[in-house]
Amino acid sequence: MLALRLVRGGSPLTLLRRLLVACATAVVAFLLLAALSHALAHPQDSGTSLVRLVWCSVPLAAAVQFAAAVARTEPGSRSRSALDVAGVGPARIHLLAALSTVMSALLGSGIALVVYLHLRGQLAALPFDGAAVGLLAAEQPLPVAATLVLLGLPPLVAGGAAALATRPRMTPAVAAAPGGGSVTASAGAGGADGGTEALTPAGAAADRDGPAFRTVHGPLPATATLPWGTALIAAGLAMETYASRSPKPLPLSSVLSNSAPGVLGGWMLTAVGLVLAGPGLTQLCGRLLAVGRPGAVRLLSGRVLQREAGRLGRPLGVLCAVAAGALAAGELYARTPEDGARLLGPLTILGTALVVFCVTASALTAAAESRAFRSSANAALVRLGAPRRVLRGAVALRLCVLAVVLGSLTWAVGQLAALPLMS
Repeated sequence: MLALRLVRGGSPLTLLRRLLVACATAVVAFLLLAALSHALAHPQDSGTSLVRLVWCSVPLAAAVQFAAAVARTEPGSRSRSALDVAGVGPARIHLLAALSTVMSALLGSGIALVVYLHLRGQLAALPFDGAAVGLLAAEQPLPVAATLVLLGLPPLVAGGAAALATRPRMTPAVAAAPGGGSVTASAGAGGADGGTEALTPAGAAADRDGPAFRTVHGPLPATATLPWGTALIAAGLAMETYASRSPKPLPLSSVLSNSAPGVLGGWMLTAVGLVLAGPGLTQLCGRLLAVGRPGAVRLLSGRVLQREAGRLGRPLGVLCAVAAGALAAGELYARTPEDGARLLGPLTILGTALVVFCVTASALTAAAESRAFRSSANAALVRLGAPRRVLRGAVALRLCVLAVVLGSLTWAVGQLAALPLMS
């Protein structure tokens, strides 16, 4: 009941985000039901139906990532005073976020079912009734169990992702105190920079004359996953190059229809590598901006990118992976347009549009979350007399540096991913 009241009592922007989550899950549920329709209409071609169902995991993952990003911007996950009064501690915040996300996703699944039945011609007296009878296999009866499982999958996965995204995180860090003792620092996710929030003594031999605790500043380095991401990108490109050795070039339809699993696996490894490398690349951009003797604009831009690398890097990495895949697919489609035209059905266009929308919206949501966490610091800078043009210049500089660095990497990976298939 509390989760329902939080859903109803949100601000217009919060309600809009939840509505977008419902729309995204509605499209995913509709694609899953369309894959079920193909399996019902072609029982002898189970392999193609399985490939269609597996490809639905891509828009499902994009919608789940967007739902998790929206859950992190919930008002209850940042301002907990009212929830503490109501008896809801930090350990139950992620449960409320999961329930709110599940309710939004259930609304989307219900909308998908209504639209699906309407296009199959089972809801009469409405416009466009039965407009997709052949595409959705209207002559075949729907299995109730399979339909309920497919409709319940997006809400369950989205709710679990929201719970993981908003769970309280305690990262222990040990620092030496004067006199031979040590202290343990617990860094929580509720702080603006993920830094130290609480300190407890880890030894009883602390120096009584000196400070009892030493504060550990700063989050864990976001560059920790950069070597792994780089290794996965290189391994994915090498795997694709090795698997694409054939007497003639591979068309796009062969790659996407699982006729060349090694190539598709290389693309997946490369995409995962870009996602893992996103936070580290964002932090490196911040370090490059702050190198040497920077001015106020460069210093502010670099420090913000380093501090927000963990929050911004992962959605930007996903966006780069999708853009690189789209660039490689576009290169292959331009070489053989007659082969790629067979893949551009209405369901393919719908799924592609959903993926592009979700990854873009996730990056924008992460940027809005980062801006909300920096609002107090920006207000303090304005009170100290910092011109607003400095803040605007820092934002513009960050956007330009990220666009140049990540855009160049995306273009290079997309070209390298398409090159072995075109030779």
